[in-house]
Amino acid sequence: MEAYGKILLIAMPAFLLLVLFEKWYGWRKGHDTVRNNDMISSLSSGVTNVTKDVLGISVAIISYEWLVDKIAIFHVQATWLVYLIAFISLDFAGYWVHRISHEYNLFWNNHIIHHSSEEFNLACALRQSVSVFLKIFALFLLPAAFFGVPGQVIAVVAPLHLFAQFWYHTQHIGKMGVLEKIIVTPSHHRVHHAINPEYLDRNYGQIFIFWDKLFGTFQAEMPNVPPVYGVTRPVQTWNPIKINFIHLWLLMKDAWYAENWKDKFRIWFMPLGWRPADVAERFPVYKIKDVYHFDKYDPKVSTGLAAWSWVQMVVMLLLVSYLFGNIAKIGSPGMFWYGTIIFLSIYAYTELLDRSRYAVVWELLKNGLALSIIYAQKDWFGMSAILPFASSFLAAYFSISTVVCAWWVYKISLESNKVSDLTA
Repeated sequence: MEAYGKILLIAMPAFLLLVLFEKWYGWRKGHDTVRNNDMISSLSSGVTNVTKDVLGISVAIISYEWLVDKIAIFHVQATWLVYLIAFISLDFAGYWVHRISHEYNLFWNNHIIHHSSEEFNLACALRQSVSVFLKIFALFLLPAAFFGVPGQVIAVVAPLHLFAQFWYHTQHIGKMGVLEKIIVTPSHHRVHHAINPEYLDRNYGQIFIFWDKLFGTFQAEMPNVPPVYGVTRPVQTWNPIKINFIHLWLLMKDAWYAENWKDKFRIWFMPLGWRPADVAERFPVYKIKDVYHFDKYDPKVSTGLAAWSWVQMVVMLLLVSYLFGNIAKIGSPGMFWYGTIIFLSIYAYTELLDRSRYAVVWELLKNGLALSIIYAQKDWFGMSAILPFASSFLAAYFSISTVVCAWWVYKISLESNKVSDLTA
């Protein structure tokens, strides 16, 4: 956990700078693909994912080390060959986990967050799941285990394999010649993120595109079919924590309301999108039918609220950086209280972007917990050793944040009441 946190201290600012560069580049070229609120939601989603990973809140069904111990036939000695086998094995496993996530109801909940943006840009690459509590990834690492690739090698290569999937989430790079035949390119991945009927459930590859060609899931981007992005059942929120569980909540409700007991159980493992007929009839769910004619989610917020959301996110990023850099010193259970504050912070300010009146409730919970910790510790998890006035500054920030959020909610309520009066 500590080593991964140190890596993220370098990776997070790099990703943020690249996201902002793409925003600037698109604006300069007259083709801005990065909406402000969507970007905040995507960046916040990335933080929830890495925070969960650093805190270690997940369990593998089968550990990779167990697989190596049981089935290893060879033990490859050449260093470069060990890392090559590890990389290819990770990509093979990634293809199948990715494909399963798209094909079965239960596993789609682990992946919907990544497709939830109605834009396609570098920021949406950071939309990663926090809803994976049971990991099945190791089951597909059989090739690596067969060759006896050590677990330490997989641990080193896995973050590199993940980070290498960032760059191709962009609309600013066209087709790339001969590379289109070997690796996943932006063109390939635009197809994967598209909801056009011609493109659905295609191009699951993560680094190499030949898995899709080998297993029959490849589709080239067609010049006469421009990709339209998102999910066919729009999530209609900027809150990444809600998005992570939105499909699971639908499955739970459908299982509850299904009259047939068989349907209550099989819904979880049926193909993605399947619902019991009686439930679908009684509780219809909006689904995009014409991908070229629908309204993207875009609740209007003022410039001031947008600016305040950036302030909230920047403070949150600074707090996360301190957590990742000092997680060993913070220890348990402190790191879990810290993580709770991060999640509450993201929940609160993205609810505010959704113009939800409940944002103030989450803001009060977050700030109340944070102020209680400062009062109990007379510090902020040892930060005063680095910045002497850190706890005083943060106490002031959390107090002011509550007042500002309440003010914005009050304004939103007034605006909503005026709209209601006009439509009455």
